[in-house]
Amino acid sequence: MKQVKIVGVPEHFNLPWHLAIEESAFEDRGIQLQWEDIPEGTGKMAKLLENGDADMAIILTEGIVKSIAQGNPAKIVQEYVSSPLLWGIHVAADNNRTSISDLENDKIAISRMGSGSHLMSYVQAQSQGWDTQSLEFEIINNLDGAVESLVNGSGAYFMWEHFTTKPLVDQGIFKRLGDCPTPWPCFVIAANTTFLGKNKNVVQHILEIINMYTSEFKRIPSIDRTLSNRYGQKLEDIKEWLSKTNWGQTQMGSETLEKVQRQLRDLDLIQDIKPNEHFLYS
Repeated sequence: MKQVKIVGVPEHFNLPWHLAIEESAFEDRGIQLQWEDIPEGTGKMAKLLENGDADMAIILTEGIVKSIAQGNPAKIVQEYVSSPLLWGIHVAADNNRTSISDLENDKIAISRMGSGSHLMSYVQAQSQGWDTQSLEFEIINNLDGAVESLVNGSGAYFMWEHFTTKPLVDQGIFKRLGDCPTPWPCFVIAANTTFLGKNKNVVQHILEIINMYTSEFKRIPSIDRTLSNRYGQKLEDIKEWLSKTNWGQTQMGSETLEKVQRQLRDLDLIQDIKPNEHFLYS
């Protein structure tokens, strides 16, 4: 049995992986897929890949592109979620800010440097015409850390996936001032290059299995209720999320990759645009 360590965020996007593991789909191919939830998100997952502490990761596109551009020995294996991610922009419920424009000079709570919450704050600031060179950050590690920071009066704002934070908005813990969608497919499957070099057939089996699950995911009977129960979401919110979300089963296109790189370069988050083969596994 080939052991493979894979990491991802503990969110509804990744239910196809858990269903496949629970149904022994990988074991039937001789693969023991060891899943680990990483609440800290993309920044930590990129570091796990870089250090060889994870073989594969379900990771935000902009985060892994930046990390690979800066030397992470990893490759994008294929798209995972091909639709954009809807980033909610939150403050504490009692914060006196009432619109996104009020946030221009406020500190930003992020899980860690290089995370999606970090990188998307630049995209958001640029879309508002703000000075992206003057952004200030507070590292809060994960969603629980964001709750603690904002509730205790930090005055920061916090960007996180809209539907994951919806229960906190409903409970009156956060106030959402708006949303910022990613301008590209949001999640990819990435892997450490040493692992890829030694396990081509294993990777192919893993992709075949997960692509089968994601292509059929929305047609699973009562999948909306399953998601609602497992992730503590209102059924109507899950239905809305499902209507906005599509899974991909192919490698990222060159135009998409170049768009991500251009945006990161324009924001001074990477220095130059590298050829596609620097990032993409084939």
